[in-house]
Amino acid sequence: QRRYDRESAAMTRAHDAKSATRSTLKTQLEDEHQTPHGHESTIAATHSKCQCGHDHDFESGHADPPYPYGGRGHADPQPGTSAIAVENLVVSYPGTSANAVDGVSLSIVRGERVALVGPNGAGKSTLLKALVGLVRPASGDIRIFGNQVGACHHRTSWLPQRSDLDWTFPLMVKDLVMTGRYVHLGWFLRPRRIDFEIVQQAMSRLKIEALAETQIGRLSGGQQQRVLLARALVQESDIFLLDEPLNAVDESTRDIVDEVLHDEVKRGGCVLAATHDLGRLSESFDRTICLKEGRISEALNS
Repeated sequence: QRRYDRESAAMTRAHDAKSATRSTLKTQLEDEHQTPHGHESTIAATHSKCQCGHDHDFESGHADPPYPYGGRGHADPQPGTSAIAVENLVVSYPGTSANAVDGVSLSIVRGERVALVGPNGAGKSTLLKALVGLVRPASGDIRIFGNQVGACHHRTSWLPQRSDLDWTFPLMVKDLVMTGRYVHLGWFLRPRRIDFEIVQQAMSRLKIEALAETQIGRLSGGQQQRVLLARALVQESDIFLLDEPLNAVDESTRDIVDEVLHDEVKRGGCVLAATHDLGRLSESFDRTICLKEGRISEALNS
């Protein structure tokens, strides 16, 4: 019990340090610089230059859990690197003649909201899955804050398409949201007071606190999407990878999701989202990457 208390106290202090540092960084950037899109310039990596060219000190404030899943610790960002850097990426599936992703290169830095558009089968979902390590590339290179995929797994939140999940599983909303904290807990460590507080705050931001005791199978499409985003928020990630986050949801959910993601970007995060919602590109994203037959066909500023 004493060991549990010490570990819990150490991780609580780490969370408080990260929150305080993000708040300080946000205040400094608001006072100094604005991006062309109207939200604050943010840093590219720990102890590195932000897009405005000035040095900012950004501590991760992250503590490894005592027994992390897979035995993996968490790597800090490499100085001067992009949040996401992809070079000549090729991904193929067995039994297919064409590559699902064919020679894609891109870079995304903190403070960006990037839309990934293209017809069905263009490679959008495959690209996102490669960024989180769910599919293995045939060739090419992926870096997350300068590290290999998986080294910064706590910094990357993945929101799959809702149809990829089994919503009949007997789980309540608050429990599904809590699974976003598991990367900080690892094996054996139970959720602490700070974890329950973070879950409550995320559900409040997404306006789903009244659904906390609801079985996930009873949720509407829009409510499901809010729950998945709340799960991503409690992970305290810097990168949000979203696969069709606004597909077949109500207008209220669209507005709430937009607002929450915009706030996360202002705090120093970044967003890469596959979407078919072309009508909101200029409102919801800073630039657009168009995929066709696994290749980047066009890149546009919104």
